[in-house]
Amino acid sequence: MTEPPASIPTFDAEQALRLARETFEIEMHAIAGLRQRLGPPFALAVQAMLQVRGRVVVMGMGKSGHIGRKMAATLASTGTPALFMHTGEAIHGDLGMIRADDLLVAISNSGESDELAAILPVVKRLGTPVVAMTGKPDSTLARHADMVLDCAVEKEACPLNLAPTASSMAQMAMGDALAVALLDARGFKAEDFARSHPGGALGRRLLTHVRDVMRSGDAVPSVAPQAGLTEVMREMSRKGLGAVAVIDDRQQLLGIFTDGDLRRLVEKGGDLRVATAREVMSRSPKTITPNALAVDVAQLMERHRITSVLVVDDAGALCGALNSNDLMRAKVI
Repeated sequence: MTEPPASIPTFDAEQALRLARETFEIEMHAIAGLRQRLGPPFALAVQAMLQVRGRVVVMGMGKSGHIGRKMAATLASTGTPALFMHTGEAIHGDLGMIRADDLLVAISNSGESDELAAILPVVKRLGTPVVAMTGKPDSTLARHADMVLDCAVEKEACPLNLAPTASSMAQMAMGDALAVALLDARGFKAEDFARSHPGGALGRRLLTHVRDVMRSGDAVPSVAPQAGLTEVMREMSRKGLGAVAVIDDRQQLLGIFTDGDLRRLVEKGGDLRVATAREVMSRSPKTITPNALAVDVAQLMERHRITSVLVVDDAGALCGALNSNDLMRAKVI
C-alpha cells in the first residue's frame, strides 16, 4: 500500500513576517549585550593572538564549528595566520597539529562539549594558551581557559529556544570583532588584503601594475616627427591603439596623435598630404610610469576623458602604451 501524501502545512504570511522581525530584534539585542559586557578580557585575547608565534587554531563542534570555520577564514584573510580544526577530528588525531607556540580559540555556547573536554587537558599539557568563546562563563571550558570571552545571550531567536540562532550570531560578531581589532593592530592595509585575494576584483585593482598590462616593443605605435600623415595613419591602423606616439631618435616622447586629433584636423580642412607628425601632434600627452597601478591609468583616462595613455620610463623615454580595452581585458575596469 502506498502511504497517503503528507499534508502541506498552512502558511501564514503575517506570522512569518512577525517571526522574522522578532528574530532581528532578538539577535540585535544579543549583539548589543556583547557590546555592553566587552572589557579587558577581549583586549587580552587580541594581545595574545597578536603576539603568538605560531598560528591561531579555531575549534568548535556543530553550529559553533561552522562559526569557527568562518572566523578562521576571516582571520587568515586579514593578516593573522589561522586555521580551523573540527573538534571531532581533533580527538581522532588532528590534535597532533597543535604546538605550544600556537593559540587555541575554543568555541562552545554551553562550554560543556564532551569533545572539547577531552581535548583541553592535552592542550594545557602542551602549554598552548586557550581563549574560550562561550555563553557560560562558569562552564568547564571557561574554567580551563586562559582568557574567556563572554558570548552569552538571554534567549535564542528560535521560538522553542533550542536552535542556535542568537548565540551563533553573538559568536560570529565576537569573531569579527577580534579580526577587526587584530587587523588594525597589525597595520593591515587594503594592499595586504588584496595580496590574500589575488583572484578577486580588489586584488586585480591593487596588484595589477601598468607593466603587467601595457603593450611594449613593436606593439607600441610610434613614428618619427618628420613622418608624413599617411605613415602616421598606417602605423595607427596597424597597431590598433587609436593613437600614435611621436618620438625622436633617442626614444624620447615628443607628442601624441590620436584618432580624435585626426577628426579635428579633417574638420579644419587643412592639406593633409603635406602635414608631418610634428605639425599635427599634441605636445603634452598624458603619460604614466610602468610601476604605477593599472587602476591609476583608469582614473587618469576617466579624469581627462581619453582612451589611450603612453608609458614612459624615468628618463622620459617611451616604453609602452595601453588603452581602455587593455584595462578591460585585464578586468581592472
